[in-house]
Amino acid sequence: MTVRVRFAPSPTGFLHVGGARTALYNYLFARVHGGVFVLRIEDTDAARSTDESVAAILDSLRWLGLAWDEGPEVGGAHGPYFQSERRDHYHRHAAALRAAGRAYPCYCTPAELEAMRESQAANKEPQRYDGRCRGLDGAARARLEAEGRGAALRFALDTAGETAWKDVVRDRVAFRNDVLDDFVLLRADGLPTYNFACVVDDHEMEISHVIRGDDHISNTPRQVALYAALGWEPPVFAHVSMILGSDGSRLSKRHGATSVAAYHELGYLPAGMVNFLALLGWAYDDKAELFTLAELERVFRLERVSRNPAIFNLEKLDWLNGQHLKRLSEGERTELVTRFLAGRGFDLSGHPAEWWTALVRTLGERVRTLADAETAGAFALNDVLETEPAAWAELLEKPAVGPRLAQLAAVLESDPDFSLESLERATRGLAVAQGVKPGELMAAARVALTGRKTAPGLFEVMWLLGRARTVGRLQDAAARWGAGSAHAGD
Repeated sequence: MTVRVRFAPSPTGFLHVGGARTALYNYLFARVHGGVFVLRIEDTDAARSTDESVAAILDSLRWLGLAWDEGPEVGGAHGPYFQSERRDHYHRHAAALRAAGRAYPCYCTPAELEAMRESQAANKEPQRYDGRCRGLDGAARARLEAEGRGAALRFALDTAGETAWKDVVRDRVAFRNDVLDDFVLLRADGLPTYNFACVVDDHEMEISHVIRGDDHISNTPRQVALYAALGWEPPVFAHVSMILGSDGSRLSKRHGATSVAAYHELGYLPAGMVNFLALLGWAYDDKAELFTLAELERVFRLERVSRNPAIFNLEKLDWLNGQHLKRLSEGERTELVTRFLAGRGFDLSGHPAEWWTALVRTLGERVRTLADAETAGAFALNDVLETEPAAWAELLEKPAVGPRLAQLAAVLESDPDFSLESLERATRGLAVAQGVKPGELMAAARVALTGRKTAPGLFEVMWLLGRARTVGRLQDAAARWGAGSAHAGD
């Protein structure tokens, strides 16, 4: 059997974390088995589907590196790949079901259906369609049509027994048929419902495995029943667990669950995002965590997907992204950082290429996302220095810091080399002359130059700032200390 899987998003917004993970698992399953990854756009919700959303979804999949083998912009032998272009397919199979007595017209109005649900709720009964139109004879149907009522088409479900399937992730899953109802296949406007269109498309596109979130489990018995009524072999189903926030509640934006495009804009790498998504419910073993997409294409196994909910951990994403940044060469990291900063409005022409390389090298592992370069490197990227209040308050409490920083400014201003070696030599020598430990003077200089207690190596900071900015910031800090310190008279 040729493995054929599909990812079928609705173009009503951006591609989010759950959808991206579903796409990834389908893609990896296809690649591991030498199969076909199909992209299908389920755009029958005309009121909410937009071309902009289609473009955003395609862009996000491309950014993640998930190239589809069939679908929009690629084509294939099983198109069209937009459901809005497949209406005749649905109507043909709906007619076959009706001819076989497995579907019937339903003339219930929205108001009548709502009244039915309210009555069932009041009587503490399951809320489902009660089948009132299932037994209508020809005369009754003609009378309702004469009233001008439109008709939806419902599936005539066999209410006896159960509907079951063997799920790759969840083993055997079964639903009693008497808890289901005669669900709609075609709405009164002729548009198909999700369950019907999904079955028709998966059959005609020869989908062998349906890998999707477990929020679709309640749809599966209806789809299995449709496959049986149409005389088709159902695909293999695999329902992967839901993704929860770090507090165990359903994933939402407050947990960091934004669109894939937003993570791109925040400076995450495709490699880091793919690695993170893969681990949201799947594991290779109890140890290995770092994987490239190419590695995942070799080792991914659907049987290793857990049925337990996955936890969305933003710190884990940051760590993984940082690890993938570390795997890159210095030149590759510098290229990514500078491209990101340029997109944020920084003028790269203000410094030579070696300065940008030195900045990335100096920031080191402080950069776990490309956006970290903007925050961790703010001392060098921005002419106006923002000082952490706590760091400055602590500096004010230290005696004689102002004069010592002023002396350091004078020494560095006259340093002819202004190299890493000469800056370290001059700073340590001055500390000895001042009678303080080098670390004490360096800690004060770090706050004066970066605005923070913790920052990259001090002498790398000085070199990146250059002579004028280094001297100017030391002098400014000395003056501020003199104006605000309780030791100003020391």
